[in-house]
Amino acid sequence: MKLAALIKKEFFRFFRDPKLIATMILPGILIFFLYSLMGDLLWSEEQKYDFKTVYVGGESAIIQPLLQQAAVQLTGQEDWTLTPAEDVEQAKEAVREEKATALILFDENFDERILSYSPESGERAPQVRIYYCSADETSAAFYSLAISVLDAYESTVSNMFDVNLSDEVFDFSSEADVLVSLLGGFLPFLIVALIFSSCMSITLESVAGEKERGTLATVLVTSVRRSDIALGKVIPLSCISVIGALSSFLGVIFSFPKLMGISVSGMAGAFGISSYLQLLLSVCSVVPFIVALLTLVSAYSKSVKEASAYSGVVMIFVMVLSLAAGIVDMNGLWVAFVPVLGTVSCISRIMDLSVTLGMTLLTVGVNLVYTVVLIFLIAKMLSSERIMFGK
Repeated sequence: MKLAALIKKEFFRFFRDPKLIATMILPGILIFFLYSLMGDLLWSEEQKYDFKTVYVGGESAIIQPLLQQAAVQLTGQEDWTLTPAEDVEQAKEAVREEKATALILFDENFDERILSYSPESGERAPQVRIYYCSADETSAAFYSLAISVLDAYESTVSNMFDVNLSDEVFDFSSEADVLVSLLGGFLPFLIVALIFSSCMSITLESVAGEKERGTLATVLVTSVRRSDIALGKVIPLSCISVIGALSSFLGVIFSFPKLMGISVSGMAGAFGISSYLQLLLSVCSVVPFIVALLTLVSAYSKSVKEASAYSGVVMIFVMVLSLAAGIVDMNGLWVAFVPVLGTVSCISRIMDLSVTLGMTLLTVGVNLVYTVVLIFLIAKMLSSERIMFGK
């Protein structure tokens, strides 16, 4: 009977508290709507690439029409054609500088040699060479398209030619270019996740914990301004969180080269001092915002346990915004004014070396403005007896 009474008591406590019920239901609802929105953005239309110029040297009356047909299908440009390379070396340079998408070279008399080639002869098979830049999304997409077309054709002629079969360099992207591309897509989300976890570990107890212990009431009965109390919470917690966030961030930065099989010198050469400083500014500016946001959650909660439940919902929202940066069109100025999304966009642009100082300063300024607004709301909550003491 005592066990049944205890079970009944816990169920009664839970179902009488709308806030606890909300913390159980809200994550699923939030995930559904945010992921549905991301899916609509991702699949609303098939991705179309804009192949600038694809040079071709030599000739294949069989493969060129197949390649052109596949490229038209992918780009949606009915008038797209391969461009004859008058000077192969100049064409290579254009690809290397990303002024052209790719260069395809066919051996002389390619089609005729395929028809007469015999693997048993021991002679070198006819060659197709494709020069491209893997760090450039469009160039990499065309290379994948060309390989798929060539593979499909090769299966019909029983391996009568080879693609990029030599010691020559066909991918013009340097180690640093590849690193920049990888970091731009992966690191912003990881940075935000590390910052949020660092902030959450020390912030949730800041107000809710003092409520439980009764020490907050002692402070609130004094003449100290509520804004000063709010600042007294956010400023030191932000400084501590910055240390934790930077420690985690540096750990990722220094381990990333070994993880990806890239040299440290290659990584150091990819970014200049300006990029590192802008990255530091972006990271440091979002920390006070996240600390203030979690302090607001802590101030609203009656206990640390309740604050942890609410912070889980906030974490889902922040993580989804971080992931959305890889899907949503980030070119508009509006992105800078969306919390978290603006910071992730700025970090991503720093990683791919396309950011401007003005964009970074705008992101920092917006983060600071949002932090001030949250501090004002925390001060208002501290002044509310209903929120602080449940009256």
